[in-house]
Amino acid sequence: MTLSVRIAHDFGAAQLDLAFEAPGGVTALYGPSGAGKTSVVNAVAGLLKPGNGRIVLDGEVLVDTQARQFVPVRKRRMGYVFQDGRLFPHLTVAQNLAYGRSGASPDRVVDLLDLGGLLTRYPARLSGGEKQRVAIGRALLSGPRMLLMDEPLASLDPARKAEILPYLDRLVAETKLPVIYVSHAAEEVLRLATTLVLIEDGRVIEAGPVAEVAAHPAIAPVAPNAPVGTVIEGVVGARQADGLTEVAAAGGQLYLSGDLGAPGARVALHIGAEEITLAAALPAAVGAVNVLDVTVDAMRLSGQMVTLGLLAGPDRLTARLPRRAALPLELRPGQALKAIVRPVVQAQRLPYPLVE
Repeated sequence: MTLSVRIAHDFGAAQLDLAFEAPGGVTALYGPSGAGKTSVVNAVAGLLKPGNGRIVLDGEVLVDTQARQFVPVRKRRMGYVFQDGRLFPHLTVAQNLAYGRSGASPDRVVDLLDLGGLLTRYPARLSGGEKQRVAIGRALLSGPRMLLMDEPLASLDPARKAEILPYLDRLVAETKLPVIYVSHAAEEVLRLATTLVLIEDGRVIEAGPVAEVAAHPAIAPVAPNAPVGTVIEGVVGARQADGLTEVAAAGGQLYLSGDLGAPGARVALHIGAEEITLAAALPAAVGAVNVLDVTVDAMRLSGQMVTLGLLAGPDRLTARLPRRAALPLELRPGQALKAIVRPVVQAQRLPYPLVE
């Protein structure tokens, strides 16, 4: 399901004039405060009628100002999660979840978002994080064609955010819902997004796959914390004599430091682009611990840095290295390389696979 957005709007003190394509998956709108990200989401939802533009979702025209066509909010079937939850204060959690529910059973969402102990409470007795979890659940239960999420985790503490991110992973994977996701948090974009739209002063600076856009030279002043890297899933194996723990990933075996849990536990591995070193062949004298066979899938040159999309079996990795270091490799699409991964990567335990 593809979303096509082309809108222009004059707010007086600021102007919005942009266009981008969201080709399914999770599209993150990234940029500084006041860039226009929330206005874009509101236009897609039908809460903002742009002065000029056209918005099309999977072939259905939602907005066409030239043809004077504007589909009202209630007919767009968008699940919107606001920054502040916006729950009905006079309804319990269970009643809030049921409001607008479109035939879906709440049991799965209640379980995934850990809402079972909150169902009889009213919003006044919930923490900020609990309110937002209920808001996410309510949006998912409305039977939407698309989820619109405007910094939905901004009010959560790090522990609760780390707990909910895997739930969002699975819900997106299972429902195949396209998502427009606004966030200032680099780790959220890295974890969730497949497409990144970089917005500044109401205009799109760059849009495309996360690995490519994150390498754009304009991203440094606009979004200095924009992520470059990948998240892959692994299964914890035995702890080795040297203190490293074996982790089986789809693309090969890794040995990592840190407490990763008991054997059999599933973990999400955050591998930064700079944590990968590339070589055409691995000399016998190099005592690398983690070596994966990879194939170059995509390349991007930005200034003095080269960003590469790599395939390690079914896993996709992103590597970034200085142009000077890349030249001897004579890089080209389809090229087979050795990827050396540092044993220190960020890992997060998962209660289930990222993708079944």
